[in-house]
Amino acid sequence: MLHKRSAIATAFAVVCLILVVRAQVSMSPAGNEKPVGRLLYGRVLDPQDNPLPDAVVYLTNTRTRAIKSYIVGADGAYRFPALSTAVDYEVYAQYKGKKSDTKSVSTFDDRSQVYIDLKIDPK
Repeated sequence: MLHKRSAIATAFAVVCLILVVRAQVSMSPAGNEKPVGRLLYGRVLDPQDNPLPDAVVYLTNTRTRAIKSYIVGADGAYRFPALSTAVDYEVYAQYKGKKSDTKSVSTFDDRSQVYIDLKIDPK
């Protein structure tokens, strides 16, 4: 009787261990997955939707007030990868002394990729 209980307890422990290992494996990201975070990207454009090369995009973390900047290329594109989904951000662009409107990226926005065009009238 004691031997039977011991075998059942051992089998139960093995099954529990298998379930725990499976749960951890299913929750772990694959080795080739990118880090979890949000991508903010877009373009800096004039009112006629032409890119504004060499414009500077500023991204502010509203919690820490830390600022990141990005100088756009000939296509006017910018990108800020791996942003925290638990922080609100503000983004705007400057070009030759002119500034775009400031746009917000909220923690309530659950998109993993957020596209925002920033418009500046350089005249």
